Amino acid sequence: MAKKVYWISGLDCANCAAKIERKINAMPEVEEAAITFATGQLHMKAHDPDALLPQVLEIARSIEPGVVIAPKSGERPHQGEHTHAHHESCACGHAHHDHCGCDHAEHDHCTCEHTYAGHEHTPSHHHARQKEAHDHGGDSLLPILAGAGLFLLGLFLEYIHQEIPARLSFVAGYLTLGLPVLADAVKNMGKGHVLDENFLMSIATLGAFAIGEFPEAVGVMLFYRVGEFFEHKAVERSRSQIMEAIDLRPEVVTLESGETIPAEQAKVGDLLRLLPGDRIPLDGIIRAGESRIDTAPITGEPVPVRVGPGEAVLSGCVNTSGRLTMEVTKILSESMVTRILDSVENAAASKPKIDRFITRFARVYTPVVVALALGVAVIPSLVTGNWNYWVYTALSFLVMSCPCALVLSVPLAFFSGIGKGSKQGILFKGGVSIEAMAQVKAVAMDKTGTVTQGSFDVQEVQGGDEVLALCASCEQASNHPIAVSIVQAAKTQGLLLERPESLEEIPGHGLRAEVGGKEVLCGNEALMERYGVAVSHFQPRQMGTWVLVAVDGKLSGAIRIADAVKPEAGQAITELKRMGVTTAMLTGDSAETAAAVSRNLGIEEVHAKLLPGEKLERLQDIRARYGQVMFVGDGINDAPVLAGADVGAAMGSGADAAIEAADVVYMTSSVEAIPESLRIARNTKTIAWQNVVFALIVKFAVMILGLLGFASMWMAVFADSGVAMLCVLNSIRLLYSK
Repeated sequence: MAKKVYWISGLDCANCAAKIERKINAMPEVEEAAITFATGQLHMKAHDPDALLPQVLEIARSIEPGVVIAPKSGERPHQGEHTHAHHESCACGHAHHDHCGCDHAEHDHCTCEHTYAGHEHTPSHHHARQKEAHDHGGDSLLPILAGAGLFLLGLFLEYIHQEIPARLSFVAGYLTLGLPVLADAVKNMGKGHVLDENFLMSIATLGAFAIGEFPEAVGVMLFYRVGEFFEHKAVERSRSQIMEAIDLRPEVVTLESGETIPAEQAKVGDLLRLLPGDRIPLDGIIRAGESRIDTAPITGEPVPVRVGPGEAVLSGCVNTSGRLTMEVTKILSESMVTRILDSVENAAASKPKIDRFITRFARVYTPVVVALALGVAVIPSLVTGNWNYWVYTALSFLVMSCPCALVLSVPLAFFSGIGKGSKQGILFKGGVSIEAMAQVKAVAMDKTGTVTQGSFDVQEVQGGDEVLALCASCEQASNHPIAVSIVQAAKTQGLLLERPESLEEIPGHGLRAEVGGKEVLCGNEALMERYGVAVSHFQPRQMGTWVLVAVDGKLSGAIRIADAVKPEAGQAITELKRMGVTTAMLTGDSAETAAAVSRNLGIEEVHAKLLPGEKLERLQDIRARYGQVMFVGDGINDAPVLAGADVGAAMGSGADAAIEAADVVYMTSSVEAIPESLRIARNTKTIAWQNVVFALIVKFAVMILGLLGFASMWMAVFADSGVAMLCVLNSIRLLYSK
């Protein structure tokens, strides 16, 4: 099975996208398909997805005539720009005036076969509202303003008792506003799509005309069009804001020679010029210059990092001070900025349970409300004889029967959560991951590289700088991690290192050397005992690896090497406890070291000296006692426990193995990302449910008020378009939360 991603544009509403997705999934050749309305993408899994595109396009256009499908290749189309407004288009994204360039006389359903045959033709712009621009005027206010003027003129003429001119003005206003809606309703009826928004709005407003409510019919259509306009603007703005926050890919790069070329043309080995303030366009290695790099866009780390020749840098970071020359090591499609964008876009296609529930609910909601409207129109009228009142009430029910507010706002809330996480250096693998994380009751963590730095550092020196300098002089020829850390500590303090006259390495014990005519021993207690150095009075006060230093047979001092606890780890653990989450440590390290670290941080449970399989057993025990559990590890050595956890999170800089193994990837190495990701997940789920509850409460409240005689069709339009717009705005507020 092959899985491919395509751009899909021209979708009029999220509910229509859900219908298209359902029909594509019903195709026997398709194993799985998902349309992401928020990003305008179609994910399809089949033996040969490209071969199915003509059928897929036919299905899509049977529901949305203006749909465009194109392979996802080359530059990402920009959001919200309309290059073919008022012109029919083919599947490869060409605007058509007289002909489409593929020699078809009829363009209405042109599929342009070269789109599917490997000729990768990507639209230069993304037309998320192309169909709206074509049929309803899209973001053109002209027909809305003209219709509003005719509506106000009709009200004035009615006020001065000019009934016939008033009615003519109302009819003209209605046709100006509603003709595209009526045309779509007729076209869709011919294709068997009766209960769509256009049909329901047409029936409601024409029904108002039939019972003599001329101002109401025009006013409701005007309110509907205005609501649609602002809803579409809100959706487009939210899309662009989310995508701009995560799409850090450059359009052009500047070569060292000064020539500017498109970013996708840059090759491995090219030398790029980076001036202060420039965003690093591609992954690479610094070849000349020194500067500080702001890594916050990728890792969320607020402190700039110093870089110089020979050091690797990631695309998306910002050069803050010096001029740099960088050698490209990865082309655009393989660089970090593209990997992050792809990860977020793929995550948006993963639908959580609440999204799937709302999609199923929407299929039932509309027929039920339409049936209820029919009952309200007929049954009370037969009893009371007041047909006008009950038909009017039933028409207001029809206006509210479109479930767009529900179908649009829930996935948009999860997409906002994914976008918010990416801004903090947290990559969620999908809405399912966010939904599962929102339910986490316990967090189990690995020690090394998660709550500790994952590298040896000198933590304490007994005996002063002389001891450190002597030991570093002996260790400078070794590449052992402990030796490297000692030498680094001495160089950091600016100590002068001597070259040993002789050097002997004693495996498992340490080193014996002659420095400045003195015999120097550096190693463990076994080395000291071997050479008769008394160490009985040495009592280590803290956990770690101790390197003892003796000069001419006498103990001169000791150096403690340890994997330092991350400075923010304690605050992060405290925050997890404040959120009601139980903390545990699962590590293969010694019991003494694990106990010391957990005691320092306040971690509640500690399980040490564990093999990967044993970690999974302990994790299952924690789940049995506390509920849903998340494991945070490095994503490479902890694959079994990452896979076995309800949520697996990889701590690191986005290594391929980590991204593959985990549900969530922390691009930053900060432990603070753990409570932050839980907070984002909980807020996302809360906002999604807020949208669902708010939309249903408003719709049902307006229905009840209508039955009691207090609601109007104006209020019904607010319960449809107005509520949808408010739910969209509520969804994207997550992006701006502190």
